[in-house]
Amino acid sequence: MIKTILAQVKEFKRASILTPLCMLGEVIMEMIIPLLMASIIDDGVSAGNVDHIKYVGGWMLLMAVVSLTLGLLSARFGAQASAGLAKNLRQAMFEKIQTYSFSNIDKFSTASLITRLTTDVTNVQNSYMMILRMCTRAPASMIVAMALSFVISPKLASVYLVAVIVLGFLLFFIMSRAVKYFKQVFQKYDDMNASVQENITGIRVVKAYVREEHETNKFHKASYNIYKMFLSAEKILSWNMPLMNATIYTCILLISWLGANMIVGSTLTTGELMNLLTYCMNILMSLMMLSMIFVMVTMSSASAERICQVINEEPDLKNPEHPVMDLADGSVEFRHVDFAYRKGTGKPVLRDVNLSIRSGETIGVIGGTGSAKTSLVSLISRLYDVTAGQVLVGGRDVREYDMEALRNQVSVVLQKNVLFSGTILDNLRWGDENATLEDCQRACRLACADEFIQRLPDGYDTYIEQGGTNVSGGQRQRLCIARALLKKPKILILDDSTSAVDTATDARIRQAFAQEIPETTKFIIAQRVASVAGADRILVLDDGVVSGFDTHENLLANNEIYRDVYESQTSGNGDFDEGSDD
Repeated sequence: MIKTILAQVKEFKRASILTPLCMLGEVIMEMIIPLLMASIIDDGVSAGNVDHIKYVGGWMLLMAVVSLTLGLLSARFGAQASAGLAKNLRQAMFEKIQTYSFSNIDKFSTASLITRLTTDVTNVQNSYMMILRMCTRAPASMIVAMALSFVISPKLASVYLVAVIVLGFLLFFIMSRAVKYFKQVFQKYDDMNASVQENITGIRVVKAYVREEHETNKFHKASYNIYKMFLSAEKILSWNMPLMNATIYTCILLISWLGANMIVGSTLTTGELMNLLTYCMNILMSLMMLSMIFVMVTMSSASAERICQVINEEPDLKNPEHPVMDLADGSVEFRHVDFAYRKGTGKPVLRDVNLSIRSGETIGVIGGTGSAKTSLVSLISRLYDVTAGQVLVGGRDVREYDMEALRNQVSVVLQKNVLFSGTILDNLRWGDENATLEDCQRACRLACADEFIQRLPDGYDTYIEQGGTNVSGGQRQRLCIARALLKKPKILILDDSTSAVDTATDARIRQAFAQEIPETTKFIIAQRVASVAGADRILVLDDGVVSGFDTHENLLANNEIYRDVYESQTSGNGDFDEGSDD
């Protein structure tokens, strides 16, 4: 874990080294100042030597300026190093997430990934700053002060030593009790972020069903759980300060009493006693500082572990050693394909699928909710790998291709249509970043999107809000289809992506595909029989098994499931399984 985190320091190594060095210099200056003060009292004030006071006072002023300068430099370098580490950690996690397959992403919830990119990274950043600065300052200050105290008076310094041992034991006991709460709190952060994300994403549904109070109560519960965790930890940590103060005051009283007796017996000077009292505060405050560092490091260790889980997660899908970069054509073949989302566990969602599809064919896919329509087409662009069997595209196993090359030739319009904040042109150019305005207009005409874009005040420069909330569901679907067409793919997959458009527009889109992209293999997943009736062949799936694969006419004659769907829709009972979330 430590190796993974420190690997992200990268270009901030210099700042990470200079921070503790400057802090060490500051500690040394601070430790010398009490010695100079003792000299002023014993050799200046007591002896009435004004010149000595001025001389040593000048050195004290110089030490103070140097100490201040080193402290400022340490703070600057520490901030640079810790902020740089946080930047690199976020970058490393985000880049790694981009390499994940869907199965990798399924291991982490969206809310959990957001927490790791934000709260967890901030905890590690704060902890790294404390380690570089306070973890250097506290031990160095305590060791140097203790050593100088023994040089001045071993007898009085023994009081410090006993106090440090007793206080250290008590603080360790307190910290160990508080640690368990800090280790549990981040799961509660995930729950709270999940509540917020779900609420904001579905805010229209929340308001439509007047569930604001329910959502508020759910968030309150998640927030209250975090409050309880921190409150339990803080109740334990609240003992730190009373114990610290009690130890400090006891030490001061003992040193003052013993020191006074030694001054009377001429075995200790007044300046040395003041010096010892200063070192007493330094030693005990350093110990308190170490206890707080322990708390911060304990909190951040849980965060660091969660960050490392993301960075060290190995993508399930990888390119072969010598990947194929070009697809010969858009032919697709399934050979005895089984597929389960979790290999080795549970029932496969696809079982013994055998299909052979020629390049340029239009294939309709129909089936009830949970029949694995989406799962089937996800294997073509290798969003998942098969559990058993083979999926061939262009005559080669999809596992032989470079994944980027394969996916550039397989355009998928998913069930959940996603647009990003930016103009319509910005969103369209996700399909081809070098597409001209004319290219975008042609794709939009094929997707029947050009007609509504022209009615917008700013046309293709119209700004799309995050998630495409300022366009209708049907408009969003047509823009996503146009975006997919701009890739000029050999295979086009429309996963129930015309469900929000009217039947007339749906028919025009299908007609445009037949005329304009005849060589592209087209998979059309739909709930309406009318959307697939004109396909070259239609695939009927039933609970992950191929129930039928033939033309519309032959399926009507020979496939009971397809015939039932057709009759239920043509008899006026509505679309079959409309709104499926398969």
